[in-house]
Amino acid sequence: MRIAIVTESFLPHVNGVTNSVCRVLEHLTRRGHEALVVAPGPGPDGHDDRLRLTAGVPLPFYRSFVVGLPSRHVTPTLRDFRPDVVHLASPLMLGTSGVAAARRLGVPTVAVFQTDLVGFARRYGLRGADSLVWAWLRHIYERTDRTLAPSRPTLDELRKRGFPRLALWARGVDDERFHPRHRSAELRERLAPAGEVLVGYVGRLATEKRPWMLTHLAGLPGVRLVVVGDGPARRRLERLLPEAIFTGFRTGQELSELVASLDVFVHTGADETFGQAVQEGLAAGLPVVAPASGGPLDLVRPGHNGLLYPPDDPAAMRAAVAALASDPGMRTRMGGHARLSVHGRGWAGICDELIGHYQAVLGATPAEHAA
Repeated sequence: MRIAIVTESFLPHVNGVTNSVCRVLEHLTRRGHEALVVAPGPGPDGHDDRLRLTAGVPLPFYRSFVVGLPSRHVTPTLRDFRPDVVHLASPLMLGTSGVAAARRLGVPTVAVFQTDLVGFARRYGLRGADSLVWAWLRHIYERTDRTLAPSRPTLDELRKRGFPRLALWARGVDDERFHPRHRSAELRERLAPAGEVLVGYVGRLATEKRPWMLTHLAGLPGVRLVVVGDGPARRRLERLLPEAIFTGFRTGQELSELVASLDVFVHTGADETFGQAVQEGLAAGLPVVAPASGGPLDLVRPGHNGLLYPPDDPAAMRAAVAALASDPGMRTRMGGHARLSVHGRGWAGICDELIGHYQAVLGATPAEHAA
């Protein structure tokens, strides 16, 4: 097949949308399909003839998420490429041009709902805009042939909001990069010289992830907090958590060793449509403490591979972390279940499911497309 991917975010900006698009691209290439990406600039270093760049701007309340502006160049770009299917990755602005171009050219579309813009807007003080944001998103997605939600809670929310033609499509995990075998005794000795229990957070340090919740873990006896990631909230957090270890942004083998060398994985974001960092912690064999909200509800089974806490109850989060930190047996038992709970969730199988969704919309009748 020939797949045109119109995405609101792409390299060099690293986020969930970019990561998913990159994994899909890799898989389509391995399977012998041809793909073209239409994305906002500046784009990655080096020329890639599979990439067409458009103008992009950061969201005012989510500066790390650069979205493409609507562009009249999308239609001729797709016309020249002649795709069988148009994949719309978290469509918002540029995605509207992708939808319009696909409809104009009679090409079926698969849209991936990935970013909780309503939740993020609230975190940045844009209260009262919920109905407007939902109306705009529904306007975009109702013109596509299939909308894929990453988790059951997100699927239920979209169904409640009147989004049509929904299906579930989760996210994959690199279960080789995130694996218990990367646990490093040398790294643990550096991070916890007194044998402390290592409790780690991995993610962006920005308002939408609520990293301020980590301050409620200060002073837990026998615990050392490790914060992996970077963002605008880092300096303030470093002041509030002088005993914590801040590693900054890490990738590759460094990240693999950091995650696997933790004892407990803690997550603070309450607006996750999936929770990729949570899944990576589970793959590394760690019990996870996460809010009982959104995507983590699909990933964490309380008492089995981790613990859930009410999203707005930092005291409950602290109590859950304290319970795991004080009970090595519980950590070992849940850690073993954690790795098993993501078995079979590798990107290859997940992306084959996506190809199945492409084939499904290709097989729809003209009347179904018109509807």
